[in-house]
Amino acid sequence: MKTNSKSKLLQKRKWRIRKKVNGTAARPRLSVKFTAKHIYAQAVNDDAGETIAFISSLDVDLRKQKLAANVASAETLGKAFADKATAAGISEVVFDRNGARYHGKVKTFADAARAGGLKF
Repeated sequence: MKTNSKSKLLQKRKWRIRKKVNGTAARPRLSVKFTAKHIYAQAVNDDAGETIAFISSLDVDLRKQKLAANVASAETLGKAFADKATAAGISEVVFDRNGARYHGKVKTFADAARAGGLKF
């Protein structure tokens, strides 16, 4: 009997979440991904299949701060994403945690984005 690998279980969680979470032009999906070193976030209109706003810890302005994939950096990036999304005309989003648990870095990012003016 074979066991499921971690990557297969993660993919199942992503599919389960994406069945319920869908982005539109009025309310795009805010997808956040944490890797071992970096953080990526984007607002996606799933109806048109386009990315409206994108930010990562690799951006030129944020690279100077040497952000890592930790709680402190998640707060900084959450505020920066909220500013960028507001400039792009986004006020409401649907949060996609991308298979991760909603605690720690993910929760801090979401709270910082809310504090920056986005409504979930």
